[in-house]
Amino acid sequence: MQQPCPSKDFTLKETTPNINAGRMIKGNGLPTTFDLVEQMQFLFVKVVKAKDLTKNGGGTHTCNPYVEVKVGTFMGTTRCMEKTSNPEWNNQVFAFAKERIQEPVLEIVVKDNVVADSGKFMGRVIFTISDTPKRVPPDSPLAPQWYKLVDQKGMTLQRELMVAVWIGTQADEAFPDAWHSDAAAACGENITYTRSKVYISPRDWYLRVNVIQAQDLLLKNKSSSNSEIFVQAVIGNMALRSRSIRTNTNPMWNEDLMFVVAEPFDEFLFLSIEQGQGNSNKHESLGSCVIPLKNVEKRIDATPPSCLWYDLHKPKECEGEEEVKFASRLHMRICLDGGYHVLDEATHYSSDLRPASKELCKLSIGFLELGILNAMGLPAMKKENRTDAYCVAKYGSKWVRTRTIVDSLSPKWNEQYNWEVFDPCTVLTIVVFDNGHLQGGENAEGAVDKRIGKVRIRLSTLENDRIYTHSYPLINLHAEGAKKMGEIQLAVRFSCPSLLNVLQTYAQPLLPRMHYICPLNIFQLESLRNQAAAITTLRFKRAEPPLSKEVVDYMLDVSANVWSIRRGKAQYYRIMSLLNGLFFVAKQVDMIRGWKNSVITMISYFILVFFIFCPRWILPLNFLFLLIVGIWNYRTRPRYPSHMDMKLSQADTATIEELEEEFDPFPSKVSGDNLKKRYDRLRGISGRLISVMGDLATQGERVQSLLSWRDPRATALFVIFCLVAIIVTYLIPFRYIMFIWVTYMSRPPRLRFDMPALPQNFLRRMPAKSDCML
Repeated sequence: MQQPCPSKDFTLKETTPNINAGRMIKGNGLPTTFDLVEQMQFLFVKVVKAKDLTKNGGGTHTCNPYVEVKVGTFMGTTRCMEKTSNPEWNNQVFAFAKERIQEPVLEIVVKDNVVADSGKFMGRVIFTISDTPKRVPPDSPLAPQWYKLVDQKGMTLQRELMVAVWIGTQADEAFPDAWHSDAAAACGENITYTRSKVYISPRDWYLRVNVIQAQDLLLKNKSSSNSEIFVQAVIGNMALRSRSIRTNTNPMWNEDLMFVVAEPFDEFLFLSIEQGQGNSNKHESLGSCVIPLKNVEKRIDATPPSCLWYDLHKPKECEGEEEVKFASRLHMRICLDGGYHVLDEATHYSSDLRPASKELCKLSIGFLELGILNAMGLPAMKKENRTDAYCVAKYGSKWVRTRTIVDSLSPKWNEQYNWEVFDPCTVLTIVVFDNGHLQGGENAEGAVDKRIGKVRIRLSTLENDRIYTHSYPLINLHAEGAKKMGEIQLAVRFSCPSLLNVLQTYAQPLLPRMHYICPLNIFQLESLRNQAAAITTLRFKRAEPPLSKEVVDYMLDVSANVWSIRRGKAQYYRIMSLLNGLFFVAKQVDMIRGWKNSVITMISYFILVFFIFCPRWILPLNFLFLLIVGIWNYRTRPRYPSHMDMKLSQADTATIEELEEEFDPFPSKVSGDNLKKRYDRLRGISGRLISVMGDLATQGERVQSLLSWRDPRATALFVIFCLVAIIVTYLIPFRYIMFIWVTYMSRPPRLRFDMPALPQNFLRRMPAKSDCML
């Protein structure tokens, strides 16, 4: 049964938010103003310290003071300071959204934590909100002042409280770490989950362990004919094994084991040689060694690292045996490869292509600015008919997380972030999540942040210095079908000071040099990508607030290579749409040969005869045709950024059975051991077939995009090339061009280059429809 698609609008809409489109850049070149978001005003209250809180109490005892800041129904509370009459709260800041303030006064109350629930009243300070001063950066912070506390009857006390009160915007430096009235319903322990933060993913390197051979092993069970020996390498929670070979005192492997490790290299590589039976999981250690990663050689090119002999330590069960001298050794090459880019995302929509070593990284070519304004029409994600939404945006190694707007189906963030851009052919990813960590209690540990929708934007499709303000549909695909989860309004600007620097990148290889000189196979890349995602997950779990595993996995599309009938059909239709042009040409040729239209047949015949007798016009006229098509398509060039396409992803036609299979976890929950093994194996192979189909479709779409003006800079370069090619092919006879081409293609291998050719580099940078795939 086919799942009907709800009749909702999944298109991209251009919006006109009230933003300041002006430009103000400091001398370092980084944008500094919040000009891509709507300005929001907040009432800021900074509580610094208090003194002499026990002076009017008639004694010298201490107290347990805390402060309540009240504006109407919104109230924030500082932490309680124990046994002191002169507490210091270290500049704790509260921010109240001015549009939600309905009371004319701000009340700051000091209480003593001695009475259950309410606390003992110790004094208060009242401010009139209309008289509060305004502060706009780059003004210096407002200086806190001492204020006398008054009692409930208005009598002045000897107790004093130092506070600062002002009205500012989200550009205020106190905004990120402030307590927000938008999150007033959150529990005190979970308030950190509501704040906006910036995360930097670890700088990953590939660790290559080339196991060559072992020497003088003390074998066990020498009489066994089916025993095998292998090398096991362990770093942290990751373990890899070499291939197993027959028992030998001097075995040889010459095999690479690849790991992903992160700076700083404070871990250890544990290597052991194991002997076991061929059909048994039991194995015994023949020796081991431990190597600190900080002592491992680093390389940034293809120069082979030095090979060393490592002494193995005797197994623990053999430590007391003195009759045999233990002198086993292991011959290996170990190095940290900094010339590779550690892929943690799919290459079709990667946000960073720089090598791991800083020595090989080039200077930035521009800046990307993102304004996350608001969302509209979000569904209720919790049983209480509420949604606590926040956004996560990733580009390169920088992840940003907006603050959580509690209990709102139309949250307004109005937060702006910026990134340095090193390559325009990269993708920015924005995802909206529902925060599941705000309720506290027993369910806090098992809380899950539910995904609402994802947006991808390819930078090369953006014009220079143009501000794109659009409302993007949030589409969520689950086992019941695809559903529109609302819309998110974004403002995006890509700025490149030097257009020449941007155009130069189109002639350079997409990935660093090591990927072409010493390429990694597809199985290694898949395993290493999962390792990189696991390292990022562990690093972000230790942050405050942490980014959960489900957030990192969805941002990095960890399960994108698992088999799915829906994705298979989508890739198939992408390929078929590319072949439609060939089918059309074949149909027209058949019509001409069949004389279905005599006039067209005669004209085609004379054109063919003309090219036979005047072959020098073939290439000029073909390039002229491409030039005309490119100029003609400029009128219909895409004006909007790409977004998730329901029809292209086949999400609107997927059946419930297909979606249940897609969302079946890996390994499968299907009953039956044999059936389960075969089913999981089929899904793994089919996932790779989908990747191949996607690669084929991507290559064809890149050729198509040469004249589509999806990447305006690249199409302009190609049109100029066509113009130059017309002149060159007209002036140079066709036979000379063919002679040069055949000679070039037939040149000996020693005259060929290791790096891809310029046309290949240019084509690989063309945008494809993979950015729009769910």
